[in-house]
Amino acid sequence: MERRIWLGLLNKLEDITNLSKLYIKKKGKEEMKNSSIVSAIIGGTFFAVPYLALSAGILPSLAIGVCAFGAGELLLHDKKKNNLTENSNMYDTLNEAKNKNKQISEMEAKVENLELKKNIKEISETVNKMIKTLEKKPEKFKKMSNFFNYYLPVTLNILAKYDEIENQKLSSEEGRKFMQQTESMIEKINKAFKNQLSNLYQTDMVDTDAEMKVFESMLKADGYDTSNDFKKF
Repeated sequence: MERRIWLGLLNKLEDITNLSKLYIKKKGKEEMKNSSIVSAIIGGTFFAVPYLALSAGILPSLAIGVCAFGAGELLLHDKKKNNLTENSNMYDTLNEAKNKNKQISEMEAKVENLELKKNIKEISETVNKMIKTLEKKPEKFKKMSNFFNYYLPVTLNILAKYDEIENQKLSSEEGRKFMQQTESMIEKINKAFKNQLSNLYQTDMVDTDAEMKVFESMLKADGYDTSNDFKKF
């Protein structure tokens, strides 16, 4: 019997701690500063249950409460530390992306091909939109880390090499073939980047579409359906 009670207390500690971690995650930085308050609630709960509900002695109850408080502090502190580290890495990556995108934008004035200029401009504009989106919605960053760490710098390298070869005014067949292949690749990159930007908003569009369908159903159910309004006249 006593063993089951202790096992129940341990399970309850895990449940409360997990709920507290979820609360901290949802509330963000401001609430994370109050993690000690959450830990105190955990500790207080685990003092009150054995002392008041199970008639345990005050010293054992205090010991349980202190252990629960310490566990809460440790878990929530680690979560806070990890979140701060992730945010720091994200903003470092975005700042580096801004620098690379600036260099990509500058390539527009250096190349001669008009279609290539157009694609470079659109690529730069798309990347800028991505960066601004992630600054507003950092929770989407994990899906984009490979884009900023690989695709963006490779795009810049391709353009830099194109500019270098173009300046040499090579007349060989290999030179012309390289230029054409690079121009074609930049066009593909432009389309791929636009698709990536669209993917950033895919969840938002799906959620909003579902919300509109529910809203439309409610309008009809409450007699506010306006689809046939013009037929009345």
